[in-house]
Amino acid sequence: MKRQFYSLLALLLFGISIGRAQIYDLDELRYRPDSNSLKVEKAEPGIRPVKLPMSNLDLKVIYWRHWSSFGINANQASFSENWTGGGVNSISVGLLVNHKSDYTRNNTNFVTELMLQYGKQKNKDQLPRKNNDRIFWDNKLSVKVSQHWSLFTSLTYESQFDIGNSYGKSSDGRDSITGIISNFMAPGYLTESFGIEYKPDNTFSLRIGTGTARQTFIMDDRLLPTDETGPRFGVEPGKRFRNDLAFQLTAFLDRNIGHNLNLKSRYNMFANYNELTDPSHRLDATLTASVTRLINVTLSGILLYDSRLDESIQTSQTLALGLLYKIPR
Repeated sequence: MKRQFYSLLALLLFGISIGRAQIYDLDELRYRPDSNSLKVEKAEPGIRPVKLPMSNLDLKVIYWRHWSSFGINANQASFSENWTGGGVNSISVGLLVNHKSDYTRNNTNFVTELMLQYGKQKNKDQLPRKNNDRIFWDNKLSVKVSQHWSLFTSLTYESQFDIGNSYGKSSDGRDSITGIISNFMAPGYLTESFGIEYKPDNTFSLRIGTGTARQTFIMDDRLLPTDETGPRFGVEPGKRFRNDLAFQLTAFLDRNIGHNLNLKSRYNMFANYNELTDPSHRLDATLTASVTRLINVTLSGILLYDSRLDESIQTSQTLALGLLYKIPR
């Protein structure tokens, strides 16, 4: 009996010690695990300079931009012999070449623009006649002095390719040439200008040329002015050259006014300082509608007043369907 009591007491003490040991281990693991149970070694950071290989890209900044366009316009009409509505068979063809280059670096800008146009029309029972003929080359150098204002100097050349004739009827009733009106470099114009330019964006600019000189040339002896003809193109009889000092306004507009619809115009006012009350005016406007990437419809008009050429206002208008190829496209 006594032996059983001691065995039961020993078993009870052993159970209590095991239970307390489990509780202690669980509490230690739950609240404060042993931080030294796993030894972690910290690596020392190794920092050293590294040389990276430099690739030779050979990059260059291009300050030039170029645009070119080549076009051909054609119109044709034909009528049968018994057509009661009236009409005359005709065909006309026109060619045009335009090029523009722009150099911009910091506040310096140089623009050169060349426009070449030539066209002829042939009506039944008539000699071929020109319906377009122009050489125009404009060069401008400007230095920006504020956000929209620049000082500029420009050089402009204008003339035509072919002879301009006057027409009439011969003694047998046929169409014939009665005289010559103009020719290449007869007249020819060279204009130098200096002043300020206002350019709020890339689609519009206005040049105010306070110091402008224009030379008028007549290089065809058949068109030289005489005492009988009087002054021609402003050149006095016996001379083939005239120099004018003038005030000039030149406005340019090249803007897309709709989907595939572009309006391009140039207005020029030239007022000789000796004849400020009688300035000359010229407005060129072209409205181009792109049907496809190559096919377009063009409506062009010219309004010209120059008392040295004619006392009245001169007008020209052309509507044509043609092909126009642009670079870059």
